[in-house]
Amino acid sequence: MRTVEWVRDHGGAPAVDLAENIYYRLNAPSNGAPAPSALPQASGTPTAQAPAPLSTLPGTTALPGEGVWQAGPHTAGRASGLYTTFIRPDPLHSSVVAGVARFDQRLVAAHLIAGTKEPSGLGWPEGGQVPPELRSALVATMNSGFKMKDANGGFLADGRTAVPLRQGAASLVIDSSGRVTIGAWGRDVGPGADVAAVRQNLELIIDHGQLVPGLDINAGGRWGTANNQLQYTWRSGVGTDAQGNLIYVGGAGMTLRTLAQALSQAGAVTAMQLDIHNQMVDMFSYAHSSADQLTSTPLLPNMPGPLDRYLRPDQRDFIAITAR
Repeated sequence: MRTVEWVRDHGGAPAVDLAENIYYRLNAPSNGAPAPSALPQASGTPTAQAPAPLSTLPGTTALPGEGVWQAGPHTAGRASGLYTTFIRPDPLHSSVVAGVARFDQRLVAAHLIAGTKEPSGLGWPEGGQVPPELRSALVATMNSGFKMKDANGGFLADGRTAVPLRQGAASLVIDSSGRVTIGAWGRDVGPGADVAAVRQNLELIIDHGQLVPGLDINAGGRWGTANNQLQYTWRSGVGTDAQGNLIYVGGAGMTLRTLAQALSQAGAVTAMQLDIHNQMVDMFSYAHSSADQLTSTPLLPNMPGPLDRYLRPDQRDFIAITAR
């Protein structure tokens, strides 16, 4: 992945896009059972407070645990506000598995943390990792969006605008209380004294409860370079549901439309794409030991990133979720 990014950054983006488009189109997921390595094991305990199970694909037999929410680990003796599950969002490729995380924003707070290279190199207070003062309440971390040169949007955090914010861009906005709102900048969300951080990435993929038209066409490059929306690759996205819960989805073998369908199936009524491709899609939850040690668990067991990603300096910006 680092080699591919280097080639992109040194004039090779058209060649990389062509190679990726050919590779991912020729390696479509199967219409069979998912690989056992792609399925999470139930690590939490379902409770009476768990949300209602998510719907599964019509005409298929649900896999054990599919769509059933598992409570995340407690953090510092408090409920984490996190529930996780998995779904299969693609009726034509039933081997595709999407992991889903749901955060009750009454119980958690979000933080946008700059990486050592994205959005703009060194000089950010967190040093590209979860800072020590947040670790005792850490619930989860998740990847952010495209590199800023490809995101067609801006970045604001720590009182600093690293990249100007773009009107109309899909925007993850964190207020001073740590609550996330997602919408189009200048229409649904915008500047204000209560805005603590903004991460923009491309344009919305779910708007007012509906998949945005044109996800399969990508006219004008609204969602990245030509045809990357058709690649069967690792993808991630984030949205909010009708109750204001924060929804994260990540998994392999998804097109842009499949990602949008997965977010909709998970309850999101507004959503945006985050990063894509192998090693760029990571979401971890954290169990806390009595010695205040953190144990990371990926949302899906085949997520390829290292378990301590975001607990040590990382080049890319990311989002940390802490208990209130």
